[in-house]
Amino acid sequence: MRMRVAFPAGAALALALISPAIPAAALGAPAAVHASTATASGDTLVTVGSPAAPFPQNKQNEPAIAVDANHPDVLVAGANDELDVAGCTAAGCPFTPGVGVSGVYFSFDRGHTWTQPTYPGGWTARDCPGPAACQAHVGPIGTLPGYFQSGLVSGGDPAVAFGPVPDASGNFSWANGSRLYYANLAANFSAIRKDQTFKGFEALYVSRTDNLTAAAAGDATAWASPVQVSRQSSTTFSDKEQIWADNAQTSPFFGNVYVCWADFRSNSHGHALPTPLKVATSTDGGASWTVRQASRATNNGQLPSFDGCTLRTDSHGNVYVFAVGADPATKQHFEYMLTSANGGATFTPPRAVVGPVTHPGIFDPVIGRPIQDGLGGARNDLTWAPSADIANGAPTGSDATNRIVMTYVTGTTGSPHIQFTESADQGATFSTPRNLEAPGDFGYYTAPAISPNGTDVYVVYNAFTTPYQPTTATTRGLVGVVLHADVSGGSTGAFSQIHRGVTGDPRGSSQNGLTAEFLGDYVYATATQTYGAAVWNDTRNAAVCPAINTYRQLLRTNPAAATAPNVPIACPGTFGNSDIYGGSFPDPTP
Repeated sequence: MRMRVAFPAGAALALALISPAIPAAALGAPAAVHASTATASGDTLVTVGSPAAPFPQNKQNEPAIAVDANHPDVLVAGANDELDVAGCTAAGCPFTPGVGVSGVYFSFDRGHTWTQPTYPGGWTARDCPGPAACQAHVGPIGTLPGYFQSGLVSGGDPAVAFGPVPDASGNFSWANGSRLYYANLAANFSAIRKDQTFKGFEALYVSRTDNLTAAAAGDATAWASPVQVSRQSSTTFSDKEQIWADNAQTSPFFGNVYVCWADFRSNSHGHALPTPLKVATSTDGGASWTVRQASRATNNGQLPSFDGCTLRTDSHGNVYVFAVGADPATKQHFEYMLTSANGGATFTPPRAVVGPVTHPGIFDPVIGRPIQDGLGGARNDLTWAPSADIANGAPTGSDATNRIVMTYVTGTTGSPHIQFTESADQGATFSTPRNLEAPGDFGYYTAPAISPNGTDVYVVYNAFTTPYQPTTATTRGLVGVVLHADVSGGSTGAFSQIHRGVTGDPRGSSQNGLTAEFLGDYVYATATQTYGAAVWNDTRNAAVCPAINTYRQLLRTNPAAATAPNVPIACPGTFGNSDIYGGSFPDPTP
């Protein structure tokens, strides 16, 4: 997600008057907690603080999930969440300047139910449902706390991970407790350069908490202030980060935390070049970070950069970074792997391990992005980016197999495939990829998870259930699916479907500019010794708006005749109601 924020009128004075030392109770209404219950379909709403209407307050996407390896009943999810953004007016549905969108959700029962806290003292417009215009102000928020007080705006692209807590001497142990890390993009709250917290357009920040009970109950003080990870210049745009904590006690780097991302260095020139892959390491529990360039600084106009990274560690402390990139000689795309055997101090050169892969998208000139499901559809920039997991035996590391599993999407718009590959020799070789999607599913985004002891693999994917539609007038389908397979005989066996969610129509989702659908860039899964959990984008509760369909069609066929509709008047109230759903699935073959 790439979000631009502008300094709201009067907010400079508000920021100057608000001090982090002011008691939370003085900054807004008492904290509230929203809770979910499982649905009849066997899944549950994760984004439980989200209203059903209006747009864009009902818009959530790009989910992430993590399990506390030392307390496997505990899950945390993140998502882009616009519940604090003002509702649409006759002028449109823009992001509200200064309002954060990094949602956080807690489950203490293996993902069967979820809670979303409300924190006091943020910059909010949640009481501005539209259509009347109003001013954002200090008040309760349903996203990460502490950003407004730091002169920042949480910008989404969530990534979450659990690791051990260090003691006063800096020694990590699960006996000290569990620490949650939440990485996200952030923008400056102020557009006035002298008041800005960092240089550039978007930076990477990490929040952390050691007290999940308090954090889930709406206690903003349970969170440490967000810490900047990326190095920034006036033209830097840091994007698409992932975070991981070395959580296996057998590792010599147990407790280290790693973040990877694409570093777009010349964003102000409109070319986003050069664009190296960066990896940052923290050895003190997220208080400070050392940044290293892990790949070539590709000129994105000549050779596409590495992007869509993910990372994991094995039981020996080796760090594995995966990303999609282009071969300099052939210009074909492959899934690349970089490794570090010294705690992230140095990395091997990127090595193509699977491919070539192809992008199943058609370029849409209106939004300047590839789409897959049809005219005016949702962008699918990173469908071919890899998602991976490693059976590292956490929390102890003693029963690790260190099997690596990876999924991604490749193919054409008419025939996209969810592909699975694995390595049983620490990435030296990978198996021949195989397709996993059910007949009639057009793969969109996917992620795998493997149990710490390497016996069970779970895969989640979003898929369109209809082929590319040349018109916005016809029904489309989007579904979330979870698969499971046992590992035996040295390889992962056949996958079976253990859950299929409710199909919704993605035309009911929307970019804030209304010109296309919007579902974000990824889904996520995690696994324990006894169950797997997954989160995905879902439009089952979204209403399709005929006026929006007409507008999106005209933008591409007769733009001179296209006029954006007044959403509060022209559309059903639940237009745009995209949600994050999830599920918890016991090992079907224990």
